[in-house]
Amino acid sequence: MSRSARGVYGISVTSELTGIDPQTLRLYERRGLLTPARTAGGTRRYSDDDVDRLQRIANLVDEGVNVAGIVQILQLEHRNAELAQDNSHLESENARLRMSMTTRPHDEPPADDRGVKTD
Repeated sequence: MSRSARGVYGISVTSELTGIDPQTLRLYERRGLLTPARTAGGTRRYSDDDVDRLQRIANLVDEGVNVAGIVQILQLEHRNAELAQDNSHLESENARLRMSMTTRPHDEPPADDRGVKTD
């Protein structure tokens, strides 16, 4: 688990860091906006990633977005990030394939998976 994803802050510290009262933090958890880690005794532990997410939520609330809208926005942002990562991977793979096509001698026929010439 990355350091930024490790739950280290209790609810009162998280409240102080974000300016969001503990009751609202509990509401956001119930609504599925975030899922803090839990200790063996059930105490909530918020991570740096959770604090960042809460700051994003607070900005959306300040813009007048309701909780249902925030859920949708966060889901779309997450999906967009996944698609951007997939696109980056595909662009890298495409560049690798193009490079392999330009480094193969043009007069030599392509080889199949076993290295056998297919001409």
